[in-house]
Amino acid sequence: MRTYLIFWKAMLRQSVVGSRGYYIWLLILLFFIALGVVGYIQQLRHGLIVTNLSDQVSWGAYISNFAFVVGIAAAAVMLVIPAYVYKLKSVKKIVLVGELLAVAAIIVALLFVVVDMGRPDRLWHLLPIWGRVNWPQSMLGWDVIVLNGYLLLNFHIPAYELYKKYTGHPPSDLYYKPFIVISIFWAVFLLLVEAFLYVGLGGRPHWNAAILAPRFFTAAFSVGPAFIILTLQLLDKYTHLDVEQEVYLVLKRIVAVALLFHLILLVAEVFKEFYTDSTHGESARYLYFGLHGYHGLVPFIWTAIALNVFATLSFAIPKFSRNMVLINIAAVAAFIGIWIEKGMGLIVPGFIPTPLGDIVEYFPSWIELQICVGIWATGLLLFTLFLKAAIPIETGALRLKNLKS
Repeated sequence: MRTYLIFWKAMLRQSVVGSRGYYIWLLILLFFIALGVVGYIQQLRHGLIVTNLSDQVSWGAYISNFAFVVGIAAAAVMLVIPAYVYKLKSVKKIVLVGELLAVAAIIVALLFVVVDMGRPDRLWHLLPIWGRVNWPQSMLGWDVIVLNGYLLLNFHIPAYELYKKYTGHPPSDLYYKPFIVISIFWAVFLLLVEAFLYVGLGGRPHWNAAILAPRFFTAAFSVGPAFIILTLQLLDKYTHLDVEQEVYLVLKRIVAVALLFHLILLVAEVFKEFYTDSTHGESARYLYFGLHGYHGLVPFIWTAIALNVFATLSFAIPKFSRNMVLINIAAVAAFIGIWIEKGMGLIVPGFIPTPLGDIVEYFPSWIELQICVGIWATGLLLFTLFLKAAIPIETGALRLKNLKS
């Protein structure tokens, strides 16, 4: 027990000790977190009236970001599978990055759920059995289970492995390999339940499509590895973590295939919405071309499509994918493109027009944006602290014997 406490104390100390640049980065994140807290206090004081959410559009920036971040969390399996199933040593050395990213992303996703609830004191109703969430019929109840289960799995696996490395003892397969297998299937359930939250709402034709679940998978497996590519380059430059070129090759291939399928599914969805020319396609018509003089989302969706096409071509064409500068730009483009697509291209148009035919356009208020920025900064802060503490142990720079000496 004493050794375990020493381990966590060493992790905590390591996470807050760094260079001048590291402290500046932390201060920047803390500034944006403070902005988010100020915005959330305003929301708590005055209620959801400070947002632009309404009876007609009840899900906006918060749920849009939630849907996007869950995909990033599930994408950790794109490192777990090659590392533990295909036993690629080069990927296994950095699989820790994906697992820690999953932990930070799930915490961020849960924070977006918290701020979306006007009464946080009623959050206990989300808990199955204790709350009034009608579990197991309610998909929201299942979502609470898969989110928290995935958080625990991805917290336990890296924490156990780091502890064993810190103490210099080999990890026991019994205590982490079964959980790795479970986490792979759990990530699949995470994305399925996430998609079923929307697909199950039959009164919203824009979401009530079987193709939505595969689109969640392709989006997650595009954005997550793209973000990890950018992160690994920073770690390779500013830490002692050695990232082999094979890792980038594996990740680029995953992103290329996922983005390609994402575009194919987009074409299939557009065909389904427009070819039949039924009233169920009105949300799509509003989204892509505007409806009855309202065009609020049109610039967003075409920007997202342009960014995703650019990213797909950059990752899929071998001549382009060898240029890391272009790949970095493409990774950012894919991140922004799919982020827009999940929010302004999926969640918001699901409410427009309403079942009664009313059109109420939505754009996040400044307070919503302020809170969203604060939550994103919280996620980046957690991810930074996790990596700062874990990498010295992973690379062997921090061990129990070093402290004793």
